[in-house]
Order: sequence, then C-alpha cells, then structure tokens
Amino acid sequence: MIKHRYGSTRIVEQLKRKGHRISRCRVAKIMKANNWMSKHKRKFKANTDSNHNYPVCRNLLNRNFAPDRLNAAWVIDITYIQTHQGWLYLTTIIDLFDRQIIGWSLSTSLHTNQTIIPAWKMAVSKRKINMDLIFHPDRGIQYASKTFRTFIKSNPVVTQSMSRKCNCWDNSVAESFFKTLKVELDFKTIEQAKPAIFEYIEIWYNRKRLHSFLGYKTPSEVEQEFYQFKNVA
Repeated sequence: MIKHRYGSTRIVEQLKRKGHRISRCRVAKIMKANNWMSKHKRKFKANTDSNHNYPVCRNLLNRNFAPDRLNAAWVIDITYIQTHQGWLYLTTIIDLFDRQIIGWSLSTSLHTNQTIIPAWKMAVSKRKINMDLIFHPDRGIQYASKTFRTFIKSNPVVTQSMSRKCNCWDNSVAESFFKTLKVELDFKTIEQAKPAIFEYIEIWYNRKRLHSFLGYKTPSEVEQEFYQFKNVA
C-alpha cells in the first residue's frame, strides 16, 4: 500500500540500506514520470491555552535540542487531530536524544488526566529516570496546573522547563513531529484514527521511519546503539 510518506531523499536513504546505489535526481525523475509524490504540509490548528494564572517555569532547555544521552531532555505537546466526526487530542512526549515518541495519549478531552498524565505514565514505564531530566512543554494550562506540577514533582530528578510566551520555536521538535504526522495521515472517523495513530507512532515512526536529524537512522536504532555503547564502555 502506497502511503506517500517518503520524498526522494528518504527513498534514496532507504535504498542504500538495502544495498542499492542510486542518485536522488534519478529517484526524483522516476517519481515524476510515475506521478508519485510525497504528501505536502498543510496548516493545522494550534491549541495552546497560556492565558492562566498558574506559575510558569523558566526556559531551562533553551533550544538545546541535541542532548548527549537518553533521558536528558523530553519535550511534550498536544495537538488537534481532525476527523469527519470531530476533534481528537494527541499528546506526545519525545526524547530529544533519539527523537523517539516514548509516551503518548489520544483523547476526546483536553483535561489533564486524559492528556499529559497518561502520556507521562507511559513514558516512565518505558524509561527508567535515574539521572537529571529536563521536561519541557509550552506554557499551556495543562502543564502549569497544580495537578500536573504535583504529579511531576514526585520524582526529584525531573526539572520542569517551559517555552517563552508565544514562541513556538522553543518547542519546535514537538511541533515538527505533529506537522509530519498530519501530512502523512488523514482520518474519516474517530475509530479509524485510533489504530492508525498507534501504527504510525509505535510501528512506523519509532521503528521504521528514517529521521534526517539522526543521520537517516530510526529512533529505535539510535536507542539500541546508545545502550550497546553504554554496555561496552
């Protein structure tokens, strides 16, 4: 099934992994001749509600999107997923080292207990946090709420950071993932969206999709390499 997820550059990198040598220009010509093209980015709806009276944290991440180990910095964000039946809300937590989605939740409500808390619980069930971790969202009300601040403070090695006001670039990695997902997926019903998002995150994005920031490796490969190097060292 053709899902139009790759452009010519990633197709070349995928062919290299299979032992084939071909130029990007050659691939682009073949795609053009067959009218094959990757899906293009489209606009999507922002959902950050930063008009609240809860305390906000300093921007400790400071756009350092390339930490030197796993579990040094996680970013989180929430986005709207449009279906023909209405909106869903997707919350994702990304480890900046391997760009893997380590925690996520899908809900029909923006309530803290249905968005960031289940995503956080999934992340900490996958990753053992035993060193300092910066946890970075924007200034949305869910992250600043007393419920979540109390929840996250239960782990003393976790320090919360927040983007500056009205500055999407401070959390651009999370924003970039959402743009990619919304280009590559389209839903008619809520029930159709749920298994499709699971497949996209857990099977495609984390394990198969070649990531340009990672030197066209998958997030899962970078995670495995980190642990292998750590064991050898």
